[in-house]
Amino acid sequence: MEKLGSELIVDEIFTRLPAKAIGRFKCVSKFFCDELSNNNFEIMHSRRIISSLQKKLLSLKDNTIVVDNIVGGNLQADTSKTIISPSNVHPSYLRVLASFKGLLLICNEMMFCELILWNPTTRRFKILADDCFDRNFERNVATGGMYFDDSNDLKVLHINRYRNVLNARVYSRRRESWRKINSLNVTNYASTYYSWSPGIYSGRSIYFMVSNYWFPPGERHMIAFDVVSETFSTIPFPEVLDLNPWQGHFFTIEMKLHVIVVGRSENLYADLFKFEDEAWVKASKE
Repeated sequence: MEKLGSELIVDEIFTRLPAKAIGRFKCVSKFFCDELSNNNFEIMHSRRIISSLQKKLLSLKDNTIVVDNIVGGNLQADTSKTIISPSNVHPSYLRVLASFKGLLLICNEMMFCELILWNPTTRRFKILADDCFDRNFERNVATGGMYFDDSNDLKVLHINRYRNVLNARVYSRRRESWRKINSLNVTNYASTYYSWSPGIYSGRSIYFMVSNYWFPPGERHMIAFDVVSETFSTIPFPEVLDLNPWQGHFFTIEMKLHVIVVGRSENLYADLFKFEDEAWVKASKE
């Protein structure tokens, strides 16, 4: 009964506390230290934090990494803190491939795009187990995404390109191993002309914006990775004005996928669309 009470305290109270307070409670006892350091607690804590009204804004600057608080949608400028990067890697070598529920997937380009799973709030990180997959790569082309499967296992999708060949694989946090997956549906976007955006998770899929800045200029594609079937597909664009060039940026609002489209016809154009029932609808301005 005593153990059950302690577990309830960990699950229902500690998961709602800020990271600084959690660090202090780790010193109370060996039980709390073990419970507050395991993977399940980190997952629960990140899920609770993501629903909080207080958010964190992380900025990779030339020589530092800065974290600011955002409360009620307003940036709290007086809360800026400088934090240390994973393994003290210089920020200029780090690139964010994806973010998910307070976790970041980082590429350390100083070490052949070594992949790092990082929680900036708790300062904990894990260098993902690897094989020779990453040793053949092109700079600034890797991307990825993260999600939980039905068994609550954290999965990491990693997409890379080498000599116009696209490779995709999925990492299991529980098994600490990689598995290659079929990426034939997106081989048309493997050339060096295409740039892939960071992945964003919504509705059991990870979405990417794939852009061609060379020929034909302004070409854009939307790619979806279904985390259940582990297959890639293209999705249609919102019906917008005849814009060229234009840019699209994914984000989520209340767990729904949105895209903001910015471009120029006769005048500057910007509009917000929501993805519902496999189609884009213009978001309400109310």
